[in-house]
Amino acid sequence: MTDGSADIGVYGLAVMGANLALNFAEKQHMVAVSNRSSGRISQFVDEAGSLKDRIVASADPEQFVRSLKRPRSVIIMVQAGTPVDQTIEVFRPFLEPGDTVIDAGNANFLDTVQRTQGLDGTGLHFVGMGVSGGEEGARHGPSIMVGGSKESWRILKAPLQKIAADYKGEPCCDYMGPDGAGHFVKTIHNGIEYADMQMIAEIYGIFRDGFGWDAPRTSDVFEKWNEGRLNSYLIEITGKTLATTDPKSGMPLVDIILDSAGQKGTGRWSVIEAQKLGVPASVMEAAVAARSMSSRLEERVTASGVFGRLTSSSIVEAESVSVGELEAALLAGKIAAYAQGFAVLEAASQEHGWNLPLQSVAKIWRAGCIIRSAFLDEIASAFDGAERDRNLMLAPVFTDMLRDSHQSLRKVVGNAVFAGIPVPALSAALAYLDDFRRYRGTANLIQAQRDFFGAHGFRRTDEAGDFHGPW
Repeated sequence: MTDGSADIGVYGLAVMGANLALNFAEKQHMVAVSNRSSGRISQFVDEAGSLKDRIVASADPEQFVRSLKRPRSVIIMVQAGTPVDQTIEVFRPFLEPGDTVIDAGNANFLDTVQRTQGLDGTGLHFVGMGVSGGEEGARHGPSIMVGGSKESWRILKAPLQKIAADYKGEPCCDYMGPDGAGHFVKTIHNGIEYADMQMIAEIYGIFRDGFGWDAPRTSDVFEKWNEGRLNSYLIEITGKTLATTDPKSGMPLVDIILDSAGQKGTGRWSVIEAQKLGVPASVMEAAVAARSMSSRLEERVTASGVFGRLTSSSIVEAESVSVGELEAALLAGKIAAYAQGFAVLEAASQEHGWNLPLQSVAKIWRAGCIIRSAFLDEIASAFDGAERDRNLMLAPVFTDMLRDSHQSLRKVVGNAVFAGIPVPALSAALAYLDDFRRYRGTANLIQAQRDFFGAHGFRRTDEAGDFHGPW
């Protein structure tokens, strides 16, 4: 092995790290690889096939670093949290000023900010890099969101854009801003992902529990929807999963999967940060809460015995809501979720001084990532020359869509609620839209109550200044 022969290093050869390394190698880069377990290193090299000649493997941390060309770039793909800090400390004695450490896992952006500050004055760069697209994206082209110094971006731009997904000739990789900007954008991507998945699941629930349709029949609808305005990766894979048969039982696979969804924290982080920033993110909140509820399986089974299950008399009849209205409802809910997500991004950009490129965010989400969809093109266009703090629902293209679809959302939610079919995310989307367009709300009463019990004061509609009531 020759010192300084590799263009980039990848430490951590689980699925995502291994696939990123192979992606780099396939794009003509020499890649240094290492892993805590040396057995995994040899296994990875053996499985690399024709790409083996572009891989420089080492189990020794010093030798791994020495195999990289200066200035060195080391991508860390390990579990979020303490393992990242431990890995940095392993490599730190062998790195030199100008070298860059890149955390490409799903890290909390606040940890990324702290790690950036921890390396201040050392001459080392730290990059928090959001990577979306799952194992398939990592291998063949993910969406990449980079946060860190502009100097590190200058070094990383070419190799990262080369391995990123491509959308009509544009790489789905861009610089988001300093320190935690990249990881924050990835966090909100995942919050929107949670909302999108939950609303799709709720529509599936209406087909299953309301219409009494089986999975294959429902699959046909999602496949058709994917050819229209709902075209997206999540709609595409929904059709495919519903069409899949379990080889053991011969039943639709989805029907024998336990209805308890996992989560790794990014959805919760997105909601927590939205709350800190004072930005409504109710659709994401509902989606996170629904996943938490799904995990309380024993309690739900007990409650179904206490309160009773849905009966045929309480089920929505197929003719009460049309398939077209379900499609329109899902579109309206999707617009609300994206509007909330981008509002959180803008608020965080102002709070942390990031100047997030919102149009670029929409563009790099058009391919490679989990929430890629046809209308991200329209979102990108909506931010072209528009005021950054304007809610996405006020962009003319989305205003027109909502005018055409919000009554369908109202009808779908109303029928589902009446039938006892839970649609928390779709309900939250409808409430958000209604609250957003409400000329005069009811917060005046809340202000009166706050002044009554806490003398917090209020403003009047007919006179400037702060006032108290004669309570």
